[in-house]
Amino acid sequence: MADHNQYVTLGVAEELFAAPVTKVQEILDMRAIARLPRAPDNFLGIIDVRGQGVPVLDLRLTLGMEPAQDTETTRIVVLSVNSISGPVTLGLRADRVFEVTVLDSDVLDPPPAFNARWQDHCIEGIGRRNGVFVTVLDLDKLLGEGADVLSAA
Repeated sequence: MADHNQYVTLGVAEELFAAPVTKVQEILDMRAIARLPRAPDNFLGIIDVRGQGVPVLDLRLTLGMEPAQDTETTRIVVLSVNSISGPVTLGLRADRVFEVTVLDSDVLDPPPAFNARWQDHCIEGIGRRNGVFVTVLDLDKLLGEGADVLSAA
């Protein structure tokens, strides 16, 4: 598949992340999000995407980072992820979306293995783009588990 090694690069805080382009359905400007009561902290609410209610997660909070206000560069990346119960469409709020690109190498480095308790389950690997480290997210593991929790609510 021609787009297998292409990624959408996302900025969160000062960090650079990448999502496989095969998971990305579309990229939206920030819009009103309908909040739901007693939702998990990283679950912002739902948005309407062509008549479908799509849950939106905050990537900052999902990754354990500090929350931030929306800016003119804030985007919602609509993704298709695999959960235990099957494919799910989710929105992911990111500070910035940069580009669709290939990384410097087709081979990703594994996440650092310095501490067995460290939660690396959401990282597919570490790549480089123009020599800068890019953390490639494993969206099925990062978001798929959360999608099952949301659908069970």
